[in-house]
Amino acid sequence: MATLPAIPQVIEGRALVRYSRVSPQKARLVADLIRGQGAEHALGILRFTRKRVARDIEKILRSAIANAEQKAETAGASLDVDHLYVSECFVNEGSRWKRIRPAPFGRAFRYQKRTSHIQVTVAERHRAAAQRVADQAAEAEKSKGVRGAVRRARKALVGKQSPKAKGAGKQPKGAPKPGPKKDQE
Repeated sequence: MATLPAIPQVIEGRALVRYSRVSPQKARLVADLIRGQGAEHALGILRFTRKRVARDIEKILRSAIANAEQKAETAGASLDVDHLYVSECFVNEGSRWKRIRPAPFGRAFRYQKRTSHIQVTVAERHRAAAQRVADQAAEAEKSKGVRGAVRRARKALVGKQSPKAKGAGKQPKGAPKPGPKKDQE
């Protein structure tokens, strides 16, 4: 039986706002603008869209990006935010607030204030995920064996050294280089 190549795990972040006080129809107009766009491009679109709900969706998108970064950090993977795109952006109808407005002759008119649930999901592009997995495999391969152990030890020591200790053995510019020691008589 042939084995299929491993599909790299795509990192994604999701953010959801429930009971947002905006009509779903109005929110869908803005959500349709950013669906499928790159994350940075989508933020630019939302920044200059002249709809009130654009600010709310921008906040949700920023939250989704932060969630993706946090998820990658927890997994120990490196995530480039430039490779994120808006994979899902949809608006569902929330509950309606029923209100009554006074009308002439003692009557009352009913009206509804609509709410919506807005969900934005950002994901890493497949090529970027494959590149990230390849980089991790190459780093793991470099860290194998004796040379890998030495490399890891050096990396650990460089991180722990103080700035004075790093430059302790260096001569100042223009100072003469020390030559071989001569016997003093």
